[in-house]
Amino acid sequence: MKNRIILILCLLYTVSCNVRPDVEWIVSTSEYSWKSQSPDSVKFLKNVKFDAEVDVQNPQQTIEGFGTCFNELGWTSLSLLSEIDRENIMKELFAPGIGANFTVCRMPVAANDFSRNWYSYNETDGDFEMKNFSIDNDKETLIPFIKNALKYNPDIKVWASPWSPPQWMKDNKHYACKPLNDPYFDLNFTNGMLPEQERAEGYNMFIQEDEYFKAYALYFAKFIEAYRAENINISMVMPQNEFNSCQPFPSCTWTAAGLNRFVGKFLGPKMNELGVELVFGTMERPDPLLVDTLLKDPESSKYIKGVGFQWAGKESIGKIHKKYPELKLYQTEQECGNGKNSWEYCRYAWTLMKHYLENGVSVYDYWNTSLEEGGMSRWGWRQNSLVTVNSTDKTYKYTYEYWLLKHVSKYVLKDAKFLPVSGTFDNLLSFKNIDGSYVVVLYNDKNETVKPVIKIGEHTVSVSLQPDSFNTIVIK
Repeated sequence: MKNRIILILCLLYTVSCNVRPDVEWIVSTSEYSWKSQSPDSVKFLKNVKFDAEVDVQNPQQTIEGFGTCFNELGWTSLSLLSEIDRENIMKELFAPGIGANFTVCRMPVAANDFSRNWYSYNETDGDFEMKNFSIDNDKETLIPFIKNALKYNPDIKVWASPWSPPQWMKDNKHYACKPLNDPYFDLNFTNGMLPEQERAEGYNMFIQEDEYFKAYALYFAKFIEAYRAENINISMVMPQNEFNSCQPFPSCTWTAAGLNRFVGKFLGPKMNELGVELVFGTMERPDPLLVDTLLKDPESSKYIKGVGFQWAGKESIGKIHKKYPELKLYQTEQECGNGKNSWEYCRYAWTLMKHYLENGVSVYDYWNTSLEEGGMSRWGWRQNSLVTVNSTDKTYKYTYEYWLLKHVSKYVLKDAKFLPVSGTFDNLLSFKNIDGSYVVVLYNDKNETVKPVIKIGEHTVSVSLQPDSFNTIVIK
């Protein structure tokens, strides 16, 4: 009888008590990265005042994924390493469920600012039929880079944009827009530009004639087809990287009106024939009217599936999101730092990620995957990267920004929903995966421990955040 009573009491206790959900908690600081905390350190509370509430009833944009860029100098730096080290890095970056879990990645159409040198796929002047089109250069760098990533995840979505058309399609007959005389760059480098070849923002460097537009659309198509022949599917293109920026490396300024004509009458129809999405970008200025020009045009707008933003474009993304709430938005290039890969810049990278996700982006892409230490480009620009390679002793390390991005990308899976947050503690990002799990990424920017209480659906949790630390909490 006594045993029966004990059994009944145990059953009643089990029914009346909530089962504690599975929890994972990861912390990174300037002193160490990716340290697991005891799940029991996350306290589940009831009937307490909370500092932040995740609005699980008001999901926002669907997350398509996170990623990086396939640049030539990324592959040449990784190629300095042993095959074992290189494969370990690629597995960490791209294999599902292992590390960063990257799923949406960018590549250039021919040369960009982190190429080995200037090149295009066709430098035969007047070859409007693209008879001399060739991607042979890419077979040395970009194609093996991408294929190595696809080996670990065949479902990576690769998208592309040009920095410059072939020189003969531009009125200055040069890949750049201005001489390399900016003190921001290392002046030991040169781009060989003559004074009369210099152009400016707000100017169409691309020759505004139909035969050139038609040939350039064909150039895009040849690129798509050539990569398909290499078993690499380019699922999406943007017509021009930073079309307002006059740069001393591969670049091409356009007016919005010039791009509108190219997209609506030439590039849009050609990409539609090939089943390739066209997204307008990349937008690097704070003026939303530069985007509106195409979105309001009856021809261009029917081809545009989204808009990509980077750099100062972050100041216009909120206005575009408010005006076109159903339009898919992309963060196309995280700002690149100065090659020092410092903790201070990692803090800034957090503010960028938070800003873009809170303003509706579905995709967040980093810029340089890997660079030699110091991050020097062909044209003298030092930038940050996810991996740095020591060319002397052939070793590598992951940077602070890699671990920060992994804090989000490892756990926020494709088709997750972004969840808005309110309250006095708002230095966090929150998501809900399709399996029902919640992901909350928090940054304590104080020099002391803080213990915010966060309400997430039926859960109210308390965590003790170390000073100046990034934290990811997953509740399953």
